[in-house]
Amino acid sequence: MKTLFLNIAIVCLVSFIAAQEQRKEPAGMNPFFVKYNTPFETPPFNLIKNKHFMPAFRKGMEKQKKEVDAIVANAEKPSFKNTVEALERSGLSLDMVGNVFYGLQGANTNDDIQKIANDVAPLLSKHRDDIYLNEKLFQRVKAVHEQREKLGLNPEQMKLLDDMFKNFVRGGANLSLEKKERFRKINEELSLLGLKFDENVLKETNNFKLVIEKKEDLEGLPQSVIDGASDAAKKAGSDGRWVFTVQKPSMIPFLQYAENRSLREKLLKAYIMRGDNNNEFDNKAVVSKMAMLRVERANLLGYKTHAEYVEEKNMSKTPAAVYELLNKLWEPALKNAMKERDALQELVKKEGGAFKLEPWDWWYYAEKERKAKYDLDENELRPYFLLDNVIKGAFDVATRLYGLRFIQRNDISKYIDETTIFEVKRSDGSHLGILYTDYFPRPGKQAGAWCGGFRGQEWREGTIVTPLVYNVGNFSRPTGGKPALLSPEEVGTLFHEFGHALNALLQNQTYRSLGVPGDFVELPSQIMENWAFDPEVLHLYARHYKTGETIPQTLIDKISKSDKFNQGFATVEYLAACFLDMDWHSLTTPTLVDVDMFEKQSLDKIRLMPEIVVRYRSTYFKHIWSAGGGYDAGYYYYIWAAVLDADAFEAFKEKGLFDHATAKAFMEHVLVKGATDDAMKQYEKFRGKKPSIEPLLKKRGLL
Repeated sequence: MKTLFLNIAIVCLVSFIAAQEQRKEPAGMNPFFVKYNTPFETPPFNLIKNKHFMPAFRKGMEKQKKEVDAIVANAEKPSFKNTVEALERSGLSLDMVGNVFYGLQGANTNDDIQKIANDVAPLLSKHRDDIYLNEKLFQRVKAVHEQREKLGLNPEQMKLLDDMFKNFVRGGANLSLEKKERFRKINEELSLLGLKFDENVLKETNNFKLVIEKKEDLEGLPQSVIDGASDAAKKAGSDGRWVFTVQKPSMIPFLQYAENRSLREKLLKAYIMRGDNNNEFDNKAVVSKMAMLRVERANLLGYKTHAEYVEEKNMSKTPAAVYELLNKLWEPALKNAMKERDALQELVKKEGGAFKLEPWDWWYYAEKERKAKYDLDENELRPYFLLDNVIKGAFDVATRLYGLRFIQRNDISKYIDETTIFEVKRSDGSHLGILYTDYFPRPGKQAGAWCGGFRGQEWREGTIVTPLVYNVGNFSRPTGGKPALLSPEEVGTLFHEFGHALNALLQNQTYRSLGVPGDFVELPSQIMENWAFDPEVLHLYARHYKTGETIPQTLIDKISKSDKFNQGFATVEYLAACFLDMDWHSLTTPTLVDVDMFEKQSLDKIRLMPEIVVRYRSTYFKHIWSAGGGYDAGYYYYIWAAVLDADAFEAFKEKGLFDHATAKAFMEHVLVKGATDDAMKQYEKFRGKKPSIEPLLKKRGLL
């Protein structure tokens, strides 16, 4: 009897295993092949595996190809609906997998994801080119564009049509067959080089560790920084030691407080030499090749430079306009930075130092100068910047300005446990979107902070598709039994990225592909930074993590008095990177160049002082070389938008920080409709005039 039951059990087990094997890869088991059965159709990260991505990419491309073929084969006369709108609505399946994949590649990558990225990059490049180089498809779009004034289109439809036509032209549609083939090869190679650049930067960042064994080498460091380094050492298998990395939450406090000058030098040099160490992760050849290919592609399309190609679509319109702005700011910024340098050098002298100030000394002596001049120590502020409270502060600002509510959701799948998820609602309780927040560094996450989305907002067949937005950062982790306490810079960054998130959540556009010009996109984020340290807002969220005591007025006064401190340094290191970016993309001849020599010549030309290192050296300048960067010939976007945000915030200061009418106008014309019409027109509707540069100069103490 036992044998019979055993045999039955074995048969059942074998049958179950066989059934499971059969279920491994059928279409229904790939989460990307079906409609998500989740709250608000959020990605089911608990079901998504790396093995699902490549089949989903292939199926998404195949489906969009059929959709495009159907548009081309349509026997009806080309119209806005059957051609432009139909093409806009294609590729939804491909977007679904791509948004998730590239979100994970940035925030939670691994070897498998990096391999998939390399495998799929040439396929996606070919797929994109197959659309833009499809002659019959282009002729249909062109036919609609030529009749645009007679079609009675609204501004949003007109913008979609104009953008689409320009994208075809800029995508090579007018090239000869021979040039189209070269164009394809350039795009494919650039996509792979961008991925290689990212991999090298990530590996260089993760590979370096400053391991400290002697306690005396920690002199000057706050206990919280020491505790963090001790925790990092434990995770690295070096218990009893202290580990510092080139991740900014670890590096910056060390540069600010460590008395050991040689170790400060070692750490900063490790940071600025990433990708320039002549090893397997060296990025010089990658950068040189990408710059050359971008010039060649621009030349194929009839542009002298890549910068000319980029600026055509921006508010700036020309590289000359960008250089004009940079030059206007450079001289006053450099003058201020030189004054700051002289003050720090004097401090070195007063302390008995007989050395010339170097880049690894700047943070250290600037922190001392801040303490002496304003009696303000960053470590006095951190206890009042508990991460959870800062998040609540940002949410409170959005509530008071735009009537939004944020409700934490624990029933939505996460891609990693450290993520916190919020449902965002309007003041009337209606659903607006979902916000994912992911704020701590880890080996699988790229450095920096950014905002993106697993799904963008649009309208489909009369129904709104709500956005799924994420904010990602690399902020100070909880250490030594203390919760996550942020630096002022991290507070500003959180508000900045939250501004991007608000823009993505509040926008109301029919077509998902519409976007604002690159030099307008930073306005919603940068204006949010103005609220972060305003006294009225600090009273809302800055509370001591132990006592709950509101930040004292004496500290608020110190923050206000020191708001222009070190602005020469901050502006110079940033503007230097803008000039470097523009110089790279103002090359006119597609030839390989020596990266280090080119960089030196670029920075020498603007007379960058040796005590300041350009914010991003070429070999780790992810904004302009990364596969997902998007700021090539556009790192100036931040300062262009800074002119707008300083001017725009003047409106709030004139009427009141939370003035309802001003907030409503900003939301309507910038956050909600900014992508649906000309960006400058929308800005002028909000402000009632063109922006002025004076508020920015005043804000940074550059007047």
